[in-house]
Amino acid sequence: MSNLQEEELKLFVDSVRRYFKVTTGEEPKITSAFLATTEVQGHEFNGIVNFSGDYNGQVMVSMPEQVLRELLLLQGETDLSEANLLDAVGEIANTLAGNARKSLGAGLSISVPLKLMGPMGIRAKVRERPCAITLRWGHLPALVCVDLERRV
Repeated sequence: MSNLQEEELKLFVDSVRRYFKVTTGEEPKITSAFLATTEVQGHEFNGIVNFSGDYNGQVMVSMPEQVLRELLLLQGETDLSEANLLDAVGEIANTLAGNARKSLGAGLSISVPLKLMGPMGIRAKVRERPCAITLRWGHLPALVCVDLERRV
């Protein structure tokens, strides 16, 4: 296995920016991108997509309730139940994973999103230090954690 290159990690940053720009008309501010410890603390709503094939690992999208509520309202959604908020964060993770497949190649298989409630830590699967991308949309925080390695 080999570490991801900077341009491979950048595609996730660009994908997050594009998602918010298309959905809300406003790009988020990327506040940091850093190598995290093996356990990354998330927000209340988490969507995780696992990767296999040419790459192994996972991508986690973690957002507080308020971000997801506002995103759904901007899309004209009126069902703001916890179940729908979980579906929304899972769909965001799935969108980022789909964008990654377009850039990283058809040899990348992605799972159905796993949706979890609670700010529990998400354990890294393949990298000792996964890449964490923190952002703000308006005044609201969010996190994307990229824990991928390329298979050689």
